[in-house]
Amino acid sequence: MPDLHGRTAIVTGGNSGIGSHTARELAAHGAAVVLACRNTELGQAAATRMAGSVRVAELDLASMTSVRRFGEEWDGSLDLLINNAGVMAPPRPAVTEDGFERQFGTNHLGHFVLTGLLLPALVKSGQGRVVTVASITHHGGTDAVLDGNMGLPYNPQRTYSNSKLANLLFATELHRQLVAHELPVVSTAAHPGVSATGLVRDREGMGANRFMRTVGPVFVKLFTQSAAAGARATLYAATEAEPGSYTGPQVLGETRGRIGAARLSPQAQDEKLARRLWQVSEELTGFRYDWDAARL
Repeated sequence: MPDLHGRTAIVTGGNSGIGSHTARELAAHGAAVVLACRNTELGQAAATRMAGSVRVAELDLASMTSVRRFGEEWDGSLDLLINNAGVMAPPRPAVTEDGFERQFGTNHLGHFVLTGLLLPALVKSGQGRVVTVASITHHGGTDAVLDGNMGLPYNPQRTYSNSKLANLLFATELHRQLVAHELPVVSTAAHPGVSATGLVRDREGMGANRFMRTVGPVFVKLFTQSAAAGARATLYAATEAEPGSYTGPQVLGETRGRIGAARLSPQAQDEKLARRLWQVSEELTGFRYDWDAARL
């Protein structure tokens, strides 16, 4: 990890799991870190356990009102945006405040709009970087991602996989757009492998099932790597990785171990699909990136 003094970073969902470990390391290396999270009480508790400059701000990615308020109220430049927060595989269908399928709306659309709102601040930095956290489960995603997870009967894992495919399509298309518009911002992506995080306990995700809430944490602790280990790919993508790259663990089917270049599914490499998803995201949210204004 390089010295990060003088840099400002936002970590969505930075109060727990991989996001918390990511924020802690960024702060430990000198960055001024903002934990952008839905539950600010949990955020404040997490901040007290971190050394360095750490503050908490309210951000609910399942609410476009909250996303827009956060983005529009941001003041000053921004060096690093970690699009980390997410919800995983709730057993029953649910929608966001704006009527989007919850996983697609939270994991993808919330970050899509947030990044666009913060783009001028990232450009102002002169060395802005966006890291979007995806998952090896994106390999289960299909072209149905264009339906925003609303076009097929609900399946928890399929909808999660599609939301993670959307994360990757967004990260790669953002990279292409930044290059085309000659903006001084880098877009990268990373995945943590399989790590012991609070997602299996989250009552809005897998933790809505009592059995998973009870047994899941025991399973992941015994058979997966730690959340701290899972954060390494994100930290590398945030500091060293090449523009447009995708980083993840390299051992046992990319579930753990040393980090390096991660594999993209054929769908994640489909530029036409990425462009179409970008258009769909604009249509659903009513938000369009203003590339020219970002230069001002």
